[in-house]
Amino acid sequence: MPGPQVVPFEGDAKLPSRVDVVVIGGGIIGTSTALELAERGVSVALCEKGGIAQEQSSRNWGWVRISRRDVREIPLMAESLRIWDGMDVRLGRSTGFKRSGIIFTCANDREYADHERWGRNLEGYHLGHKMLSGSALRALLPGADLNVTGALYTPMDGRAEPQKAAPAIAEAARERGAHIMTRCAVRGIETAGGAVSGVVTERGMITCQSVVMAGGGWTRLLANTLGIDLPQLNVLNSVLRTAPLEGGPDQALWARDFATRKREDGGYNVASGHANIVDIVPASFRYATAYLPAMTQNWRSLSLRLGGRFVEEARTPKNWRLDEVSPFERCRVLDPTPSTKMTDRPFEALKLAFPVFQQASVVQRWAGYMDVTPDAVPVISRVDAMRGLHIATGFSGHGFGIGPAAGRLMADIVTNQTPLVDPRAFRLSRFFDGSKIELLSGF
Repeated sequence: MPGPQVVPFEGDAKLPSRVDVVVIGGGIIGTSTALELAERGVSVALCEKGGIAQEQSSRNWGWVRISRRDVREIPLMAESLRIWDGMDVRLGRSTGFKRSGIIFTCANDREYADHERWGRNLEGYHLGHKMLSGSALRALLPGADLNVTGALYTPMDGRAEPQKAAPAIAEAARERGAHIMTRCAVRGIETAGGAVSGVVTERGMITCQSVVMAGGGWTRLLANTLGIDLPQLNVLNSVLRTAPLEGGPDQALWARDFATRKREDGGYNVASGHANIVDIVPASFRYATAYLPAMTQNWRSLSLRLGGRFVEEARTPKNWRLDEVSPFERCRVLDPTPSTKMTDRPFEALKLAFPVFQQASVVQRWAGYMDVTPDAVPVISRVDAMRGLHIATGFSGHGFGIGPAAGRLMADIVTNQTPLVDPRAFRLSRFFDGSKIELLSGF
């Protein structure tokens, strides 16, 4: 099942022998980090096992939102919105970014109160969010048939095109001096005296002082080869897109039974607002205790599945020699089969809410694995046990919008500059220092 058609990107032919920093992973986080480092005059090589943005960075919904985020992410996302505003000019390329607004509907008075309370977290940011009554929402969305109490409306939020954004960022990073290597898996990280000394790729060695692991759902596997325990599991989300359609909403919209956003091509992405598949894999048992609070809170939204992924991950080596083919070369692009049920149901619900979608035709479906941490908050952090090693992963399905600021924060940490925001909430050590796992703080 082919995924979305990503803007083609041709990687560099020549492998550099030495750089200051190697970034592992060519998604929105890795490319944003590489761009930030290159703009600061840091020599950087980005190594991607497949192609730029071939996995979740091109398969997400395309939302750029501060709304309904965990309160720990709000300062970073506020910075990201500012970065997105000037992104196309900065890159000299289009990412499709537009501040079109996002609406989170409230099915009843309790949800309305919850969203209203969450909105207080934005006080002081001057972003212009508002609560809408049911009648105000109907006035904003003429032609909609939404039986809801009201909605949280964040007009400053927006959308961009996942199939365009990371390739555009990668091209700009290369123009600023970064080496961008595709089909160039990192087999392992070399160390000397407890510090990073280089990486071994399938094409050869790159000497470096720092490494940023930004490999999405693959990061845990690589981290484990270094004895780094990274609690991270993958969750499957399915999306469909329609052909261009006139008369649909310009705002992105979340409702209990569907989520949708308009695409630059005039079509719409449609997905479930909450339903995802959790494949049971060997690591599920290892991290069962850490993920128990999330499973308990979200059990209605998660479908557990025991199938092929268990066997595939059980067969995947946990260690390998650096002169042999690694698991990252055996699977260049993780392209899972989408769930027809989990896309058909929200599409039917969307047709009821917006009758104009009765005319819409489905032209593609895809699925992607979201890299999820136990508290659904990312890791953007040094690794205390190894000098020069850094991790930027676990964005839990909402990394696309926050990606540009996450890359800037990661670059700040790598170069020992004053961080964009306080990075303490994103430290890896929170999972091991006795801190309580808190879910969706701010509601």
